Amino acid sequence: AFAGNPLLISLERLADRGLLPRDRINTLDSSVGHVDYERVRATKLPLLEEAARNFLSTADGNRRAAFDRFCRDHGWWLDGYVLFVALRNRYPYGAWNRWPRELVRREPAALERASHEMAEELNVGRALQFFFFEQWRALRRACAQRGIRIVGDVAIFVSYDSADVWTHPDIFRLNQDLEPEVVAGVPPDAFSATGQRWGNPVYRWDVLQSRGYDWWIQRMRFAFEACDIIRLDHFRGFEAYWEIPASEPTAVHGRWARGPNDDLFHALRNALGSLPLIAEDLGYITPEVHALRERFGLPSMKVLQFAFGDPGAHMYLPHRYQPNTVVYTGTHDNDTTPGWLQHGASEAEKRAVAAYMGSDPAGMHWAMIRGAVTSPARLCVIPLQDVLGLGSEARMNVPSRAEGNWAWRYQPDALKADIAQRLAEMAEVADRQPSAPAQQGQWEGAEEFAA
Repeated sequence: AFAGNPLLISLERLADRGLLPRDRINTLDSSVGHVDYERVRATKLPLLEEAARNFLSTADGNRRAAFDRFCRDHGWWLDGYVLFVALRNRYPYGAWNRWPRELVRREPAALERASHEMAEELNVGRALQFFFFEQWRALRRACAQRGIRIVGDVAIFVSYDSADVWTHPDIFRLNQDLEPEVVAGVPPDAFSATGQRWGNPVYRWDVLQSRGYDWWIQRMRFAFEACDIIRLDHFRGFEAYWEIPASEPTAVHGRWARGPNDDLFHALRNALGSLPLIAEDLGYITPEVHALRERFGLPSMKVLQFAFGDPGAHMYLPHRYQPNTVVYTGTHDNDTTPGWLQHGASEAEKRAVAAYMGSDPAGMHWAMIRGAVTSPARLCVIPLQDVLGLGSEARMNVPSRAEGNWAWRYQPDALKADIAQRLAEMAEVADRQPSAPAQQGQWEGAEEFAA
């Protein structure tokens, strides 16, 4: 929940610091198109680890002091994370509960022995995280200088096979063998007769409450340090979540269990102050979930692609929005808008889109973008694929598909001046340009938010 993905580290910036020979990077395959993650891992991780070892052996006083300070300030999550990664590499045949029993149980002597034996590997892992967050801070500064804010995402649940569960088993619903008693998911609905069994362990909210929700406060503080706004995924799970016995193969035989509700958000607000959050409240949402979101003034999410089915879907039409809303033409889980219009929308939905949005000579996706930009929603999010008018080949994620996701990337020179001009004109007339004065009802503590 805390570490940065090393694959996002820039090799060029490491070369600029003398940690890698420039010619080693210049000879790498620079082909464009969809990301082949296995190929990237095989090529990039050895170079990153080489750079980390070079740093550890050659860093001067100031750089070494910065690294030592990073390790000291972040040790509360970093030490457990790098040890977890090293042990996964040592025992690559299954989740952490398949490791030797003394490591599964985190016996102090076993942890100390493993840390001593793998000290160099652990320091390489720490250096990689140091590189990641140093570069991330530089990106944040560059964005801030240009009036750009970054929206991050915090998933409500974490993976069982994670440093978080291994290092904090007491806050998760695990049995005496440290395996999940119950797992998370969503119940059967019109889209799936068996529901969705996600498999994430659920929290012992009573334990977290007794500790003042310390782990969640750490998690959200860290997220707000990394990003300006956080989309809180599966917000309805904080009111009530669907828990499934771990022995069940589907989500059918689950039950609704009460979440932490107001208690958690009061604790977060008391510890962190204002909460610049977006509540991901899509799907089956009860009045109780809406009430929880409204009590804390959190904006709701609306997705235009959902708006054109039966009359019950009209809640997603722009004229129905309250200002405290974030509108998306589509999210990462949707097809692109051109792809949806071509392959996903029914004929009735296409007619409804045309009737509501009108036409646009540049394509119906621009009519949808205009509908989002000119809506009353305080924040408007348009995926780059929609701006570029790309079809289903550019879809980012198919939720039910395990492979082949998150691989699209835009091509060099795809961003053109005429596109920028079109977006700028829409932003200006809709008062969404970054220089616009703050509007009433913005996030508490924020000056302004622009599309």
